[in-house]
Amino acid sequence: MSDASKLLTAAANNLAPRRAEEFLPRRFLRNGHLQTLVGNFLPRQYVLPEPEAHVVEVDHGKVDPGKSIPGQDALWPGDSMAPERFAEAAAAAHARGASYVLCHCHWQANAGQCLTVLLVHGLEGSSRSQYVLGNSARAWAAGCNVVRMNMRNCGGTENLSPTLYHSGLSADVAAVMRRLAAEKLLSAFALIGYSMGGNVVLKLAGELGKYTPDYLKAVVGVSPAMDLAVSADALHSLSNRVYEWKFLAGLRRRFRVKAELFPAIYSTDGLERIATLRQFDDQITARYSGFRGADDYYHRASSSRVAAQIGVPTLILHALDDPFIRMLPSTREALLANRRVELIETTHGGHCAFLAPRAAGYDGYWAEKLLLDFLLSVTKP
Repeated sequence: MSDASKLLTAAANNLAPRRAEEFLPRRFLRNGHLQTLVGNFLPRQYVLPEPEAHVVEVDHGKVDPGKSIPGQDALWPGDSMAPERFAEAAAAAHARGASYVLCHCHWQANAGQCLTVLLVHGLEGSSRSQYVLGNSARAWAAGCNVVRMNMRNCGGTENLSPTLYHSGLSADVAAVMRRLAAEKLLSAFALIGYSMGGNVVLKLAGELGKYTPDYLKAVVGVSPAMDLAVSADALHSLSNRVYEWKFLAGLRRRFRVKAELFPAIYSTDGLERIATLRQFDDQITARYSGFRGADDYYHRASSSRVAAQIGVPTLILHALDDPFIRMLPSTREALLANRRVELIETTHGGHCAFLAPRAAGYDGYWAEKLLLDFLLSVTKP
């Protein structure tokens, strides 16, 4: 038995989730790999209005002391959805190293009175990832505003930031909430993050702790990568190599684009010799993002470090047959001890899938239904 398997077995035997939730996998999909693959590629249809595109500054970059630049809590003059923002943001990214993220937003007619659901995608995902669109359509139909946030460089925005994106950028989510709350007079946010995005929103919740702003009402992490080191190592196991290759292909492709856009910052020398995600994080992510190496990055960016400080109603969904996301016993223990956290672990479900049998009026996307029910229940007046 592998070390990762031993961890899972020990966790399942020694610690039970606070609330048991029955999940019945769809027929022929009791295998974690099948759940993961089918959940990722199964065609879906979504009912959503056309989004408004908002470009939000999340990092001011190098500011000239002689110039007036808005402070962290100030607004950049003008509307974040103005067409000229794209050109202005790209220019600022090159001129002063500022970073921006692109959000696709769907506003209800009475936006200020509605819950705003902000979704954060996983590694090499975007605002158009299937699970993002699926959750968005449900939340919209339930009367919520929806913000589909692209992390830095994702969704075709490599020119809007001179930096890379990584699992530690929880402050970007805080900046988006702060900006949109002020601009749209929003009073209630709920965060949903999948995989890497799950780690990001949970990390933010833990970092905010007792200083959580009044408008952040709830957080959900689905298959969150809370323990980055052990999960990165699990990704390199033989049975998971196909996932690692897919992630690496996307990361290499994106890094080449960044090197072309910002040649003074990035070099592709040795890029093709990188064969694992850990090597990429050690030689690329850590090197260009201010970490001492992969281990330092994994430690500082893992939300497990601050799980005990989460102070808002939080739901975490994790399948024990997830092919590569691992949750350490110490992390599980911290979550179970936190009264604000509902940890639901299922025997089946794969990675970000949780496909259940379809029924009349139910498409079988169990996690999406469960998390929306949770958000509506904990945020109702």
